[in-house]
Amino acid sequence: MSASLASVSYIGATILFILSLGGLSNPESSRRGNLYGIIGMTIAVLATVFGPHVTLAGLPWIIAAMVVGGSIGLYAARKVQMTQMPELVALMHSLVGLAACLVGFANYIDPMASMDLSSAERAIHEIEIYVGILIGAVTFSGSLIAFGKLSGKIGGKPLLLPGRHFLNLAGLLVVIAFGYQFLQAETPSAGMTALIVMTVIALLFGIHMVMAIGGADMPVVVSMLNSYSGWAAAATGFMLNNDLLIVTGALVGSSGAILSYIMCRAMNRNFFSVIAGGFGGGAPAKKSGEAAQPQGEVTPISATETAELLKDAKNVIIVPGYGMAVAQAQHTVNAITQVLREHGVNVRFGIHPVAGRMPGHMNVLLAEAKVPYDIVMEMDELNGDFPETDVAIVIGANDIVNPAAQEDPGSPIAGMPVLEVWKAKTSIMMKRSMATGYAGVDNPLFYKDNNRMLFGDAKKMLEEVLGALKA
Repeated sequence: MSASLASVSYIGATILFILSLGGLSNPESSRRGNLYGIIGMTIAVLATVFGPHVTLAGLPWIIAAMVVGGSIGLYAARKVQMTQMPELVALMHSLVGLAACLVGFANYIDPMASMDLSSAERAIHEIEIYVGILIGAVTFSGSLIAFGKLSGKIGGKPLLLPGRHFLNLAGLLVVIAFGYQFLQAETPSAGMTALIVMTVIALLFGIHMVMAIGGADMPVVVSMLNSYSGWAAAATGFMLNNDLLIVTGALVGSSGAILSYIMCRAMNRNFFSVIAGGFGGGAPAKKSGEAAQPQGEVTPISATETAELLKDAKNVIIVPGYGMAVAQAQHTVNAITQVLREHGVNVRFGIHPVAGRMPGHMNVLLAEAKVPYDIVMEMDELNGDFPETDVAIVIGANDIVNPAAQEDPGSPIAGMPVLEVWKAKTSIMMKRSMATGYAGVDNPLFYKDNNRMLFGDAKKMLEEVLGALKA
């Protein structure tokens, strides 16, 4: 394939990637957007493999690597459950960071990469290598820690080291100092020493950064790491002089940054406070003068009684959470929705921006169960409708419906926008137990007079509700 044909293919792939992002912004066009992305990536890979920069001798190695990687991807797609998607996404981000690091080191070692460059061009190339490895290392280690937290292998409680901000600042200064040494290095071995020291510091910073972030901020972390992986890919593109990698990485990096900003706004947080960590790491002990922990008695309800309330209702809002994902109850939820709508009940779904463990987690689950897109609404669209709602049923969510965010200034989640389910005539909380949510904060909703608690596995309880509705 000629260089001009490869360039045209890259332009076509870039256009398809942009169309893919546009399609993924809406549930109704998400399938089309996904298809655009698949076609664009296929074109990009073929244009690269059969392009002018790949020799015939290296082709078997590339094909072998593609077969291995494709087989792993196909296996993961078939075996990974929807509830495991957040940790899978985090793991994929780590591979992007690792690739950036490996490409950076290989580019520095390869004497052909900078053979024909002038001194100024060589300096720019070395900066690209240094920054690319830096971003890649932070992305790699941070994503692995995020994977551990999301999969439950590492606890959600933040690790807050004494003087952690000074440690981060000291690490940054050391990275800058070794960056200067790297650019001034007269021998490859001296430059490699500076690269290795910087890489170790970047890996430690990635671990420290994500370990300090609490459970409630994990959806923002996934989005943030998505942005980092994009910038790592863009840095790799600069190292390899590959325009498609630069553009694609910039698209991913900027879209991830925008999404992180949107999610931070949804949690009434700013990006730097998320990076600082500490939010969502377990309810802190109350000091004297602070609001007391909610106390009172809860009112349990049975599946049959829940079905009767739903059957008699005119307006119902369902708020899904991670508990629905764990129980894989989305299909049963859809069946209940269909039965209620057939009886003239106005059923809608309220989605909080950070419900679940990654952006859009609940939307994906509901789309998988074929819940109609037009009844799946964002928090801001129906928060004012709860006072006219007969029944608000919360399935495995906790922090996103916690009234303490509005009623308790001393709460760790004070000021965080939440779905105001307690304003409905009757709210029903579906939970396995009285345990706190991922943020580790007690929920006063449990004790409100108009709230009912439906304890048990979400799927089992919903199947009983469905049976009672049909009966």
